[in-house]
Amino acid sequence: SEQSATLAVSNNSRQNGSFLFQGLIEKVRKTVRGSADDIGWLQHDPDSPPVEDGTERFTEILDDIRHGLHALPQNVIYLLVPGLFSNHGPLYFVNTKNSFSKLGLTCHIAKIHSEASVEKNAREIKEYIEELHWGSKRKVLILGHSKGGVDSAAALSIYWNELKDKVAGLALAQSPYGGSPIASDILREGQIGDYVNIRKLMEILICKVIKGDMQALEDLTYERRKHFLRKYHLPVGELPVVSFHTEASISPAVLATLSRVAHAELPAFSSAGPTTTLPVMIPLGAAMAACAQLLQMRYGEKSDGLVTRRDAEVPGSVVVRPVRKLDHAWMVYSSSSDDPLEASASQVCEALLTLLFKNKQNKK
Repeated sequence: SEQSATLAVSNNSRQNGSFLFQGLIEKVRKTVRGSADDIGWLQHDPDSPPVEDGTERFTEILDDIRHGLHALPQNVIYLLVPGLFSNHGPLYFVNTKNSFSKLGLTCHIAKIHSEASVEKNAREIKEYIEELHWGSKRKVLILGHSKGGVDSAAALSIYWNELKDKVAGLALAQSPYGGSPIASDILREGQIGDYVNIRKLMEILICKVIKGDMQALEDLTYERRKHFLRKYHLPVGELPVVSFHTEASISPAVLATLSRVAHAELPAFSSAGPTTTLPVMIPLGAAMAACAQLLQMRYGEKSDGLVTRRDAEVPGSVVVRPVRKLDHAWMVYSSSSDDPLEASASQVCEALLTLLFKNKQNKK
């Protein structure tokens, strides 16, 4: 009857309303929890080998370097692998390469499309290593920064049988080896951000503006990193590995200033004619400090602004945990105008690779 039909519609409305409310509650729960259950997951994995603290040795080596004592051998090739958006940052690793060249060291910066997926870059890095070794018969020491460290570790994990006689060691600097809460929180499905479609905005930025692959960011989420590391294993028993991580300063002074400005080049929008680039200046120091403060407040985690300290520790590696406050962008954009009483990015890279080389000698 009409009364029964009205009752049924009323019940359906209540059920639909209940489902919508439960769905909203679940989105709120996912949003609030965020990456809280994932940060540092590698350290809780019972299968992960323990790390060794190499901070003191690193500090001694860095002090020697600052006093003109250099120990890196010249019979090795040095490969620097940059991270995300390196194609748009023309200064990435240039000072470090120049510094190494002055020491008589053969040094290359890997020209990879940094916004490509981890597996695609792993393949390109493998080919880089083989080409460098083939031409010189010398082994390659690798230092990867940020995603560049993840890409390099992936190359050695996937292609170790082909590369084990060609690589002398791997240093990862500020790399989200276990994953990144920033990438995970942006791309996680089923949270409040779905209503403003944050993922779509990121796709426009990465795919349309800077001509990258969305998978580059997806590959740094905890879900993807867990899947990859269960499938491929870094041969830490055979390969000397150093992992370096830092903490950004979140002092009001840093937050309020443009303490570090990045010079980037982004594609200029043009309906016709050749592709041109648009120079952009980004206040990275303040941005990194703001991100670090957000991660500290939300998760209680220390980070460099993009990568938490716990997620940057590679199981089985020699870990360097400096006390000095350095944000994620420091290694890319540090310059001669920085504090002369502190080590430069070039000197830190040299110290990390020296620690790696001495660790390899000790293993022998």
